[in-house]
Amino acid sequence: MNKSLITDIQKYSIHDGTGIRTTVFFKGCPLSCLWCHNPETQKFSKQLLFNAEKCTGCGSCVQACPLKAISIYENIAVTDYNICNRCGACLDYCLQNVRELSGKYYTVDELVQEIEKDKVFYEQSNGGVTLSGGEVLAQDAGYLEALLSRLYGKGYRVNIDTSGYAPFQKIERILPFVDTFLYDIKIMDPVIHKKYIGVDNELILENLKQLGRRGASIWIRIPVIGGVNNNNANMEQAARFLKEENILVKQINLLAYHNTGSGKYKRLKWEYKGEGFTTPDSSELDEYTAIFMKYGFHNIKIGG
Repeated sequence: MNKSLITDIQKYSIHDGTGIRTTVFFKGCPLSCLWCHNPETQKFSKQLLFNAEKCTGCGSCVQACPLKAISIYENIAVTDYNICNRCGACLDYCLQNVRELSGKYYTVDELVQEIEKDKVFYEQSNGGVTLSGGEVLAQDAGYLEALLSRLYGKGYRVNIDTSGYAPFQKIERILPFVDTFLYDIKIMDPVIHKKYIGVDNELILENLKQLGRRGASIWIRIPVIGGVNNNNANMEQAARFLKEENILVKQINLLAYHNTGSGKYKRLKWEYKGEGFTTPDSSELDEYTAIFMKYGFHNIKIGG
């Protein structure tokens, strides 16, 4: 595949690695975490996001749509998604900017060109590029290898933010070009993992073991979701797994749940199923930090 679908290219990012970074969000993910902060990255196709609350029903989008997929109903523009092909023709004519198209195709050349606009920041801050999603490893292997080898050849430090849910053969193809894997461990119990994420964690944990055996640089990231995995047993199991498998973990990030992405679900016309989740307090996070320290892990940070 010579193009990949990107939802966002975030400049001047200070998370997901060292220094100032450019974070590229790929579209498409095989998981379905109920708390997902970026639901617009889940599907492997373009999507239209629409903020009905700010729509004035002016009708400009109706006139702009070449397929006549939009009509005005009760002073709100309504899109027939069975007709709409996500061409984006309506976007420039929306006076209130309530319509947004998630997903733009980039060739490797186009993406590298966009990334290189920030190279001065990488050089000055020991930063680089972070590939995120969605799920990076769910993208076409040839595209990823071509992109990463180009960035590696230019001397850019590239991190991959991943759930690890992919065939290890795909990971092996890009391993020589990756500086650090930002690897999620969400839930250790496979049954609970499948309940909240849609798949069990067998492949995820096996790939983590394989990366550890190859000496990869790994940061472990644990989203702490109140009502799901915020318990000592889960954290103890995760710490014990990392210790027993001799995985060289350079950093552990405990990421407290927040619902800042919940508004996107309404704009996608999806139901947000995370209303019952809660944010852990600082004392909880300190307790989990102590658990990992007990197993010999000391570079533990709260947040990204």
